[in-house]
Amino acid sequence: MSGATSREDAPRHIVIATRESALALWQARHVEARLAALYPDAETRILGLTTEGDRRLEVPLAAIGGKGLFVKELEEALADGRADIAVHSVKDLPMTLASEFALAAVSEREDPRDAFVSNRYADLSALPAGGRVGTSSLRRGCQLRARYPGLRIEPLRGNVTTRLRKLDAGDYDAVILAAAGLKRLGLDDRITRLIPPSESLPAPGQGALGVECLARRTDLLEWLGALHHAATARCVAAERAFSRALSGSCNVPLGAYAEAEGGELRLRGFVGAPDGSRVVSGALKGPARDPEALGATLAEGLRAQGAGEILAALQD
Repeated sequence: MSGATSREDAPRHIVIATRESALALWQARHVEARLAALYPDAETRILGLTTEGDRRLEVPLAAIGGKGLFVKELEEALADGRADIAVHSVKDLPMTLASEFALAAVSEREDPRDAFVSNRYADLSALPAGGRVGTSSLRRGCQLRARYPGLRIEPLRGNVTTRLRKLDAGDYDAVILAAAGLKRLGLDDRITRLIPPSESLPAPGQGALGVECLARRTDLLEWLGALHHAATARCVAAERAFSRALSGSCNVPLGAYAEAEGGELRLRGFVGAPDGSRVVSGALKGPARDPEALGATLAEGLRAQGAGEILAALQD
């Protein structure tokens, strides 16, 4: 770290683009604090932006274009020079970035699990038949319907505090949220139960932050390298490669989670029908040095088990 701060070519000004939700701002400020520690002479500023995904909360993401709706305005700020970097939840990033952009750093992962949140029930198995569970994630909905077919899975969008407010108002018996977001906002006490990946496989990249910049900004790519957590990045690369090979988007119920085991990665993944009537899943180990090959190989294995038929049905 001391080497980075003493460099003559250290950055002088860094503008950080972010969405304006409380969680997104926390994430941007977290990156800002780390940059300040690395480059104490640099001036930093946060540029808050509202994305189309934030504006159209009444419509399911799958119906209006998916994950890219949380990214477009931030990338436009990078392209026109209003911002130098953009901070995202990696799970919100499209599986393939446009060629003019680069994922310069992936942070060390926070808790990747989903969280069960309820004011009345201890866990999903305690909910009565017809119990209302709020989530607009096709991934979560598919896994819930497959495991608990008697529950009512109802749409729920908005930021973390909005979702909790709707739960507290009695609109739902429980909601499913990302544990990482709750923990980052200091809302750990709202977590009723952490759901293990064996019951709810996370979204690719869940719990990790990504820092994006223009691919031609070699200066930023070098400066941001100090924020990069290689072990997390390898896991995320495997998960994203798996999703990419299966055309993963908000229109596809898909989960993937990789863990480091010595010099290997263990990757689990699934694809399912939105109604949970069919789920194809698998796991694979491979060398940590080639995470993208591991992701692609697991995806190929799931296609051989019938994932291709599920994906084809989703396109009809």
